[in-house]
Amino acid sequence: MSARTVRAATSPPAPSRCRWGWWRTDVRRQPAGEVDGTGHAGARTAWHTHPGGQRLVVTDGVGRTQQWGGPVEEFRAGDVVWCPPGVKHWHEAGPDGPMTHLALTGIRDGEVVEYNAL
Repeated sequence: MSARTVRAATSPPAPSRCRWGWWRTDVRRQPAGEVDGTGHAGARTAWHTHPGGQRLVVTDGVGRTQQWGGPVEEFRAGDVVWCPPGVKHWHEAGPDGPMTHLALTGIRDGEVVEYNAL
């Protein structure tokens, strides 16, 4: 299988049921599931899972994440955050400024994310 590089402008915003606040996502490469993401202060995703897991390589700012049933954890530029396949979680930019990350998301059965009911 060959990789295809996609140089796209900003993707359309995620539906409001998937996030709160302002998020920008730019597709880096498909089908590898690489996306650059930036959230303004306090912007947060809804609870979701990744069938193939997800790594966030934090490139700027401070953010937070929580896995279902676990504590809220803080991360900062230089950290790598791992969420195992199928684990319900959310992530957000910190309250005092934006957070930027490279999301490396595994693909399983053609799916990369599933947003869950709250």
